Amino acid sequence: MKTKKSKSNWLSIIAVFFGFFIMGFVDIVGIATNFIKNDFNLSSTLANVIPMMTFLWFAVFSIPVGILMGKIGRKQTVLLSLILTTAAMLIPYIFYDYIMVLIAFGLLGISNTILQVSLNPLVASLFEKDKTASILTLGQFVKAISSFLGPIIVGFAASYFSNWKMIFMIYSSMAFLSTLLLFFSKTNEKGFENTPTNFRNVINLLGNKYILYCFFCILLIVGIDVGINTNVPELLMKRTSLELNRAGLGISIYFAARIIGTFFGAFMLLKISPLNYLKISLLIAMATFFLLMFISNLWILMALIFIIGFTCANVFSIIFSYALKESPTRSNEVSALMIMGVSGGAIILPLQGIINDHLGFFTSLFILFICLVLIFIFTLKLDKNVQE
Repeated sequence: MKTKKSKSNWLSIIAVFFGFFIMGFVDIVGIATNFIKNDFNLSSTLANVIPMMTFLWFAVFSIPVGILMGKIGRKQTVLLSLILTTAAMLIPYIFYDYIMVLIAFGLLGISNTILQVSLNPLVASLFEKDKTASILTLGQFVKAISSFLGPIIVGFAASYFSNWKMIFMIYSSMAFLSTLLLFFSKTNEKGFENTPTNFRNVINLLGNKYILYCFFCILLIVGIDVGINTNVPELLMKRTSLELNRAGLGISIYFAARIIGTFFGAFMLLKISPLNYLKISLLIAMATFFLLMFISNLWILMALIFIIGFTCANVFSIIFSYALKESPTRSNEVSALMIMGVSGGAIILPLQGIINDHLGFFTSLFILFICLVLIFIFTLKLDKNVQE
């Protein structure tokens, strides 16, 4: 019986961490937007509607998903998201036009919202509370692997099969496999309460300054992540004259850095204060991003992109873990609110697109630098609150 239980635990852990891999599918929107922009000859403003359609739903559905999760449980909510992801990824492969692409990425955004709201507290509930930051960082490590592989698969499909859209069929198949794996596993949740919630209770959390700072940090870091993910190919094409197929690999450099950064962070966060680690990381990220805006050499640009990816890799998981630990008995509500902050991808990128079309690419990059500065300021406020 003991051996059977051990196997069951391992299966459930593998299943939930596979969910983080599926979570990374949303990052395909960066390289996909560049291909779709070329295919349909779109302006930057119109092309950036695609990421906006993806991340808009994090603002709309996060709280309703938190309420739903309180009623049906975390596992059932995660399963719902995986089923929706499977369906969403089939649409652009079968029906490829601008409207269907918007619908597909809209559904991907909805399914990813459901997944992020439910998966983070599900994973956190499987481990002890003092390991939350490290475990969620490990989850982001798995997500980063998925994000890293996306542009590589797209580039391979575009070069060798002349059909970059094969990525959607691959993603749909993997989401279906993840659904089966989680469905047949057993999860024994502990540590965080799974209580019913409502819209009012979630919004009231913003009255807590600590939670408010966490929310703004999540909103801004996701805006930065989506902005870099989408702008790196254009940056490399403008500065180094690379073709899109090769420039898209710059995104993989960024996510490779996130893989290494989250793996490194998962161990370091067990030894040092997460907020101290975060402050140092953000200082390096700000200095590096400032240099990035002025450099034209390909190899230096790649190095700077790597450093930014490495230093920003753990911001989300550290902030998320602190928010959960601030109100452990309201984990569903906290999770819903933090994932609402992922809508930063629907705010920052469209703003960049408008500025890019009217004031130029350089000015649009400056928006991301300002976001980094703001996160650092909010982190200092968080640190002050922790000390108090």
